[in-house]
Amino acid sequence: MRLHARDVRQDVRELAALLGDVLSRQASAEAFDTVETLRTGAIDYRRGDAASRDALRNEIAHLSPERTGHVARAFATYFELINLAEERQRVRAIREGTQAGTLEDSLRTTAETLAEEDADSETVERVLEDVNVVPTFTAHPTEARRKTVKAKLRSVAFLLEELDEHRLTDRERERIERRLESEITNLWETRQVRKRRPEVADEARNVLWYLENVLFDIVGEVYDELERTVGQEFDTDVPELFAFRSWAGSDRDGNPFVTPEVTAETLEHQRESVLARYRDELKRLSGVLSQDGDRVETSDRFESSLDSDRERFPTIAERATDRYPDEPYRQKLALMRERIDRVGSVRPGGYEDADELLADVDVIVDSLRANGAESVVETEVEPLRRRVETFGFTLAALDLRDHQENHTRAIAEALEREGIDYESMDEDERVELLTEAILQDERLIDLDPSGLSDAAGRVLTLFSETADWQREYGREAIDTYCISMTEEPSHVLEVLFLADQAGIAELPGYCGLDVVPLLETEYALSGARRIVGTLFENDAYAAALDARGGTQEIMLGYSDSNKENGFLAANWSLYRNQKRLADIADDYDVTLRLFHGRGGSISRGGGPMNEALLALPRESVSGQVKFTEQGEAIAEKYANPAIAERNVEQMLDAQIRARYNALRAGNETVPDEWTAAMDAAADAARDEYRDLLETEGFVGYFEETTPIRVIEDLNLGSRPASRSGERSVEDLRAIPWVFSWTQSRCILPGWYALAAGLDAYLEDGGDIDTLREMYDEWSFFRTTLDNAATSLARTDLEIAAEYSTLASADLREEFFPRLRAEYDRCVELVTDITGRSDLLDREWLRESLSRRNPYVDPLNLLQVHLLRQTHLTETERRALRLTVTGVAAGMKNTG
Repeated sequence: MRLHARDVRQDVRELAALLGDVLSRQASAEAFDTVETLRTGAIDYRRGDAASRDALRNEIAHLSPERTGHVARAFATYFELINLAEERQRVRAIREGTQAGTLEDSLRTTAETLAEEDADSETVERVLEDVNVVPTFTAHPTEARRKTVKAKLRSVAFLLEELDEHRLTDRERERIERRLESEITNLWETRQVRKRRPEVADEARNVLWYLENVLFDIVGEVYDELERTVGQEFDTDVPELFAFRSWAGSDRDGNPFVTPEVTAETLEHQRESVLARYRDELKRLSGVLSQDGDRVETSDRFESSLDSDRERFPTIAERATDRYPDEPYRQKLALMRERIDRVGSVRPGGYEDADELLADVDVIVDSLRANGAESVVETEVEPLRRRVETFGFTLAALDLRDHQENHTRAIAEALEREGIDYESMDEDERVELLTEAILQDERLIDLDPSGLSDAAGRVLTLFSETADWQREYGREAIDTYCISMTEEPSHVLEVLFLADQAGIAELPGYCGLDVVPLLETEYALSGARRIVGTLFENDAYAAALDARGGTQEIMLGYSDSNKENGFLAANWSLYRNQKRLADIADDYDVTLRLFHGRGGSISRGGGPMNEALLALPRESVSGQVKFTEQGEAIAEKYANPAIAERNVEQMLDAQIRARYNALRAGNETVPDEWTAAMDAAADAARDEYRDLLETEGFVGYFEETTPIRVIEDLNLGSRPASRSGERSVEDLRAIPWVFSWTQSRCILPGWYALAAGLDAYLEDGGDIDTLREMYDEWSFFRTTLDNAATSLARTDLEIAAEYSTLASADLREEFFPRLRAEYDRCVELVTDITGRSDLLDREWLRESLSRRNPYVDPLNLLQVHLLRQTHLTETERRALRLTVTGVAAGMKNTG
């Protein structure tokens, strides 16, 4: 059976042709000719038909400002459209693999794998009870596209789907093709780059869109597949296995624009959104559940529930009876809609929480099953039940986050009013004071911000407001507090202390917050036992932990760890410290939930999520796992329903298998020879990486040879690009650091010092065969090298050499040969160890890079040309910003 009418080549060809027609009409035939000259010239050079890129450089050098803008827009728009063509190809692969039964990492594969390994039902049931996968959406500024542009692109994607999956008449196809041309014309005429920095509320609404319009709908499909595969294979019920959380509107770290008002608005919008979807679902069910009361026998439980609603809303009940005589399910659903309408209202009778709505849904489910309508339950009602279970009344629970310095400052100022000099205390004294204050009945400080600094006042106000939000929206709506740059036990106790003073925690017995330390510096990661062990032995914290069910969430920072230590050392440090944290948790009989602060790029913890989950140390796999999703990665994974469903399915497959392996095989035993190899390589890699960063002139080289200044002005997000406004690697946030290197095609954060580290191991008596064995048999090392290979494959040092010419001659001669030598040796080692002739073992990625590179090249050359100019017209400045968004689209990555 043929599932699709098209392929990726046809999509690319026709979209490019439509864009060319639009360019000719909207700009000029001459502009089209210029773009064609650059396009074919780039292809000729890549094919070896041109000896150099001199013709391209000459063409770009003689562009008028207006023509420069046309060129930048044409190539940037081309990549936006080609990304949609490749997205459509991913959907084809998913559908065809599903139909043929060849889709890897699917839930059907999960069931088959467990069956082949003779897993018993009791073990599988425990695995399912343990597993909880929590993608957490952040508002980190890595999305270069405007929301308006994304909306137009989704329209194009929908039209491609119609052409591909529907059987159309010639007339129908012609209409769709005209609409495609219209959408691309509108896209061409739409401003690509934001004129203003997005506000926090904009970022929260962006995250809300994916939750409300995609994820809400696919949840039922994912659980249905789970029930039909793992559930049926092992005759077990499938519990709740995943949930979604968000930082958008609640992450205060480094963002002064995240105010209590913004957080309250986010909570309200999310509740309104999910209630509206439930209202729609209940209305839809009312059209389905039209059973005649004379033909079905409702249970006493159903009748009791319906009678309670009739007593609660007699007028509404009378209208429902008149409208739906002898149709009990429709009457019940009408009254349920009324209860939904009154949630959060001054009018009485609304659902107190999602559990009450779930109980009403279960009443209907049980009644339908008693009447033999199991198929109706499975297809019509169970999806709603799973949605309520997953999204509650919050849609996505919010995590609060702030920097530890702000809590320390706020407490010091508040205690100073009480005559206590907290600032001069050492760590032990602070821990003792905080512990006593948490455990005593009387409050020690007043949360009134009057008279305090703005920073301290904001912290105290936040805790007061959080107590109010939990009363208004439910504790589950906002019950996690993450502490950036945690380095001491007191940093965690400070948050628990503030929660206690606000009434969010009343120990022993009640704690309304999970307090989550974020370990991201080498000092914090290497001091994990000092920090976490002290907390587990602390009376106050132990009481809070017990009140939260004995589960400790700890966040690991990938971005700053990489920026501080380099790719190889950061990955090894994170791996070792996950094992260390698991050992500490085991020593204290605490359940560990790791929260992986991953970015979209390889250097910031990105890469295939299912492979990352399977590469975690077995002892750290408790079943519960949480990780950040951000920027363009959100759009890539969750904009298309088929891809979103596949992404969730892969994560569940990986986590179910990882948890099963952890239960079956116990702690991971890594040969001493392998850990010694990694210790030696990581130490040498860290030294080489730090030496590069600390070499005089390197910061200047980075600033001159990347578009960092342009990126800082791009209005990507509401959060500033640097922490203090100073220019240093330490001060610069990880996202613009990676984004800048990606633009210049020298993706240094994803591979630099890997070769230096491995060579140090080999020169000290190590064996290349040992490294090959590690790659073949150790998932951590294999994933690390494969991720480095991807970054190396995306790097293009010929283009990077163009950017190096922007630096002064002495800086260029100091640094570029050093980068090239490390790159060349990395490629040599990676291909030798993996046994591949090519860096990439994924054919689709090789094809994608081959398709993209000739089109990214002109944008890079144009960007270099514009960066070289000392004076730009406003048109040229807009074109420069467009080259940044265009290269980001072409590389399918920012930071």
